[in-house]
Parts: sequence; C-alpha cells; structure tokens
Amino acid sequence: MGFQKGALDPFPLADLVCRETNMKSKGQRVGVVVPLEVEKRKKPDAVARLQTLVDRDLDDVNDAIRASMASAVPLIPQLADYLISTGGKRLRPMLVLAAAQITGNEDRHHIYLAAAVEFVHTATLLHDDVVDGSELRRGKRAANLVFGNQATVLVGDFLVSRAFQMMVKAKSLRVLDILSNAAAVISEGEVLQLSSVNNVETTEDTYLKIIQAKTAALFAASTQIGAVISKATAAEEDALESYGRNLGIAFQLVDDALDYSGERAKLGKDVGDDFREGKVTLPVVLAFRRGDETERAFWTRTIQDRDQSPEDFDHAMELLARHDTVEATIDRARHYGKIAADALAIFPKSELRDVLQDLIEFCISRAH
Repeated sequence: MGFQKGALDPFPLADLVCRETNMKSKGQRVGVVVPLEVEKRKKPDAVARLQTLVDRDLDDVNDAIRASMASAVPLIPQLADYLISTGGKRLRPMLVLAAAQITGNEDRHHIYLAAAVEFVHTATLLHDDVVDGSELRRGKRAANLVFGNQATVLVGDFLVSRAFQMMVKAKSLRVLDILSNAAAVISEGEVLQLSSVNNVETTEDTYLKIIQAKTAALFAASTQIGAVISKATAAEEDALESYGRNLGIAFQLVDDALDYSGERAKLGKDVGDDFREGKVTLPVVLAFRRGDETERAFWTRTIQDRDQSPEDFDHAMELLARHDTVEATIDRARHYGKIAADALAIFPKSELRDVLQDLIEFCISRAH
C-alpha cells in the first residue's frame, strides 16, 4: 500500500467511538472515564461501530485522501479541505471497506477505491452547492458562498479527475466500469432533478428515479466494488450491490423527510431548505396528490411559482402533518431497508454483518 502511519495527519472523523470497558480488580468494577455528553450512551451507534471494525483501513483512506488533494494551485487543496476535512461520516468509503472485508479481501486496492468514492461524493456536494444555492453544508457556509461558484465547480471537477486516477491504481477494469457508470448516473440524476424542480406534478416514480440516481447509485457502487476487488462470488457481489442500493434509497428518503421534521444540527443545513428551493421531494409529492384543490393551489404557488411568504413554511408543515406524508416517506424508507437487510442474509453471521444490519436501522431512525 505504501502509506506510512503518521506521515499524513488523518482527518478528524465526525463520530468518535465511545468504548466502555469494565474490569474487575479485587472485586471492584472499574470503568473507563468518558466525556459527560456521551457517558449515557452505553452502545455506540452503528456508524461508530462500523468505523471501529474498519478503523485501520479508514486511517489509510484518510491518508490517501489528503495526499490526493495536493496541488501546486493553492486554492484546490484549500477548497477541497474546507468540505472534506470537516463533517461527514465517511459512510460511503466505509461501505467499500466493509464490503471488501466481509468478502475476504486480501490486498490493499480497496483503500484507493474507498478514497475515490469519497472524492466522487464530495464533488457532487460541491456541484450541488452551486446548483441548489443552499447557505449551509454540514453545518458550515456552503463552499460556493466562501470561494465562489466558478472555483467550487472547477475544484469539484478536479476531485472527479483525482478519483479516476485512484480507480486506475486498483488495476481493475470492472471496478473502473462500475464507478465510471455510477458517476454518469449521478450526473443524470442531477439533471433529472433539475427538470423536476418547481414541478408539483412530479410523480413518485420520477422522484424515485432521481434518488436512485443521485444517491443510491454511489451507495450501490461502493458496496459492489468492495466485493469485486475481493474477487467475491457473483451471489455475494449481487447481494452487496442490492444492500448498498436499497440502503441508499432509504437514506435519501429519510434525508428528505428530515427536511420537514428534523433539526438543523442533524441536517447540517437549514430545515425547510428543500421547500424554499422549490424541490419536489416525496413528502410534497404525496401532499399534492392527497390534498384538495385549495391545498394544491398552495403547493403550486409556493413550489412551482416560487411565490412564498415567511409563514408559508409553517402552513406547508401543517399540510404534511394533515396527510401524514412525512411518516409515509419514512415508511417507504423502512420498506427499502428491509430489502437491504434481506440481501445480507447470504453471509455467515458475524459482527460485521450485524453492524451492517444495524446501519439500516440507524439511517432510518435519524428521522425520529
């Protein structure tokens, strides 16, 4: 692999694993002191547990990310580091590592692939910041507001280029095909979403196509390439691709529900951004379908015509509650979560399989 521990400072990770160890000494139970704010959490969440299981590999991924951000043009690492080094759970790279581990990976090529996946993901976020015009990303000012639209788009392109360089290092045409196809599908999803912005007649089928492309495609590619690089069986590869795809769909459904039910701290952006930007996500799709003529006129004015007043978001929340569309969206997420869980059943029971199962519930439980 060639990475030297300590040669590059790994990025601080968003979630620290809280471990509590009990020891008996002369009949006395001794507990490890933990910070007050996490002391009550006796069991780390699924993301933290997954991080623990892939910890050594994740350190190498962070080293690879930092090394690949290097550029003679100072603005490139400065802007990339602004988003990459703070916030984010490295969920997609960890899925690559977990898929490789559960299928018995024996080399280190998955390190490059996990870093490549993170770069593709980060590039899409940078481009989203420009397209959406949101003010916050991961709790910070969006990159384009700090560095400008042109620099943000171009650095996003740089990260995609670096991602492909790391894909080549894995020496697998199959992996290159999977990830390059995922990158193309993500772009298609972005364009499809752009065409549905402000369109209150967007169907649930169209909405699902958008999130399958924008979000689920990279989740699916992450787990699939972990299997491919490990030379897993066709059944194992298919199972992990299905797990990643359906986890990604559930993840995005919950994200869209959270925009109308979450907290700014959970979202890393302002609650109601989707409404203010005129995005037609599933809660709105269902509310428009289930509403009467007056309610549909409200959605047409606020979403399609973008004629909004300060009190409109509160009324939107009332309509969503009246038709129970946020909970309906979460129910859809549970459905896809069950498909993801069933996909893992072909693997022998292990701690890693258990954590991947729990990760599904963790993603869905964020909505509550």
